[in-house]
Amino acid sequence: MKKVFIAVAMMTVLFSCSKDESLVVNTQESAVAIKRASTTISTETFELGAKTSYTAGAITFGSGSWYLNDALIGNSTSDKKLNAQSIRIRNLGMLTSQFNYATGVSTIQIYSGIYGTDAASAWELYYSVNSGSTWTKAGSTVTATTTLTAVTFTLNISGNVRFEIRKISGGSARLNIDNITVNSYETTTPPVDPGTGIPGRDNNMALGNPSGATADAANYNNYLMVKNEYTLSYNRDRGTSNWTSWHLSKAWLGSASRPSSFSSDATLPTSFYHVNSTDYSGSGFDRGHLCPAGDRTYSATEIKNTMLMTNMMPQAPINNQQPWEKLETYCRTLANAGSEMYIIDGPFGKGGSGTNGGTTTTVAGGKVTVPSYTWKIVVVLPNGSNDISRITSSTRVIALWMPNNQSVSTTWGGYRTTVDYIESQTGFDFLSNLPTTIQAAIESKVDAGATN
Repeated sequence: MKKVFIAVAMMTVLFSCSKDESLVVNTQESAVAIKRASTTISTETFELGAKTSYTAGAITFGSGSWYLNDALIGNSTSDKKLNAQSIRIRNLGMLTSQFNYATGVSTIQIYSGIYGTDAASAWELYYSVNSGSTWTKAGSTVTATTTLTAVTFTLNISGNVRFEIRKISGGSARLNIDNITVNSYETTTPPVDPGTGIPGRDNNMALGNPSGATADAANYNNYLMVKNEYTLSYNRDRGTSNWTSWHLSKAWLGSASRPSSFSSDATLPTSFYHVNSTDYSGSGFDRGHLCPAGDRTYSATEIKNTMLMTNMMPQAPINNQQPWEKLETYCRTLANAGSEMYIIDGPFGKGGSGTNGGTTTTVAGGKVTVPSYTWKIVVVLPNGSNDISRITSSTRVIALWMPNNQSVSTTWGGYRTTVDYIESQTGFDFLSNLPTTIQAAIESKVDAGATN
């Protein structure tokens, strides 16, 4: 849906995190076997909110609104957490979802651990099938330990479900709660459309111009660059694109080899600084592709044009080489299986963490901004024609919002969010060429499809 465009150069989000590699997974099985298919509805990582006091209040995260009572969002070295932050609860505090999981719940996995060197605390999971009017305890009481531990509850409940985590002991000792992964309880597994049309090449910006970029050098922080391989809005002051957009189908794929070198983009206005291939050297960040080289292997010329520095952003190596690359590979797998995609991605904020440690805000002597987050939107269709008319309220849309640091997960599924959320952060208007009713439907959903 349409949002007010905010200059990306003004957006600043600082982010740092640590990861506890010593994780334990426990399972609480019910007496009823799982008889129905399940898919992951969402993984709430609690990375997208902020709350520094224990005063009761609602906070909106990636999955929806949660009510924190005698609880806050912790990001200190004493907080047990998977990434940068987790929920910290004291006394008899609670964490309550203020929304329903509408497709039912087969299982729910929750990470917990004690805060710092505090005494042990116990907590219980409750669920409600009537939007919070009454609550039922699920499984057994869990006692947190010094190790961040995952506990899985098997519920097998159809229809609307919401959850509440209650700290029940330990007094003022504090308890951390992190990633909550919910799997649906469905009657059938949705069929995969293999795609029956002929793969073709379509307009790289068919779904809209997210920032209203123009090919006017005076519009230097929203400068439109249209290439055969992709289209982008370039930001002179950041030294990267605001966003990059391209179409992917099997018609773009072939056997051309990736060149070994990167190069500056001579098509930039002469008044702009031309980022060169060595500007990231020694920075601790990869020259991270926006439009992947692997998406343009049909010819040597096409893959070469993905190596231009206008198609790069400073990307933490783990971010770039693990979840980001795995999503790129997954998209090509879909293309080879009969799908076509419209993909938009870009950087956000200022301040990432690479192999040199700490937080780095710029490279190339201040000429290139290091983003604090990377994001991507993928609209998936079976091969065909008249694509805009074929996008419906049930069309699959993958939206990803991921910290630009070395502590991210090696998989991308847990970073899924909504297009609406990315719009709220960037100020861009994605998918603007679609009918507003379709935008409203597909931009508000968190993808729950396969990840490989």
